[in-house]
Amino acid sequence: MGGEIDIISQVGKGTIVKFPIVVQAADPQEIPAQSIQKRVIALADGQPSYRILVVEDAQENRQVLVCLLSKVGFEVQAAENGLEAITMCAKWQPDWVWMDMRMPVMDGLEATKHIKETIPPHRAPIIIALTADAFEEERSPILAMGCDDFVSKPFRKAVIFDKMDQYLGVRYLYEGSPVEDVSLTSDLQNQPAVPLDRDSLQVMPTTWIEQLHQAVLCTNEPEILALIAEIPEYHGALADLLKGWVRDV
Repeated sequence: MGGEIDIISQVGKGTIVKFPIVVQAADPQEIPAQSIQKRVIALADGQPSYRILVVEDAQENRQVLVCLLSKVGFEVQAAENGLEAITMCAKWQPDWVWMDMRMPVMDGLEATKHIKETIPPHRAPIIIALTADAFEEERSPILAMGCDDFVSKPFRKAVIFDKMDQYLGVRYLYEGSPVEDVSLTSDLQNQPAVPLDRDSLQVMPTTWIEQLHQAVLCTNEPEILALIAEIPEYHGALADLLKGWVRDV
């Protein structure tokens, strides 16, 4: 891209990455107001049973989407590469496919092209590409191969649900109201800052840390809060900080 990146790294201490960019101050009046996103907790009643296929070679990324979607009520299956996705689409007939683009064995582009060419249009799933490509021109081939749309990585949960509403007409149940969400955010901002590094969790057993890691990957809020409740009272500051993060998700 014609720029320069400077890297300073020390083993065991960390890395500093620096790069210059040219920016200018924005006019506050030109910045659109951001709407407050309410958290989806379930599918509304009276809807079809939607089948969702998640195609992603990275286990943690795959698990995050599977847990996120299954928790609110979707039927979810997963595949690790494009070849598995083709087989799953033929046998399971999903309504929707979240398709990673870069995978071993068969990538998302080739899998999408095959699915769209072999499954009749009235039965073909909606396929949304998951891509880390930053430029619009790099996404044109994705749409040309048959993907209906794309979502950039890293994605926000609200974008995932909004896309499914856009193409499937999915209706959701939400937690709280915008006023309550603002209150929660304000409370979190008013909390005293507590330092947290990778050693902070070492006050708990290794098995607890592993359980917390899995619960976070699955966005399993009840399980996360249950684990936080196990933190001893004399480490209350750590527990309060973690609960604040959960509440702000």
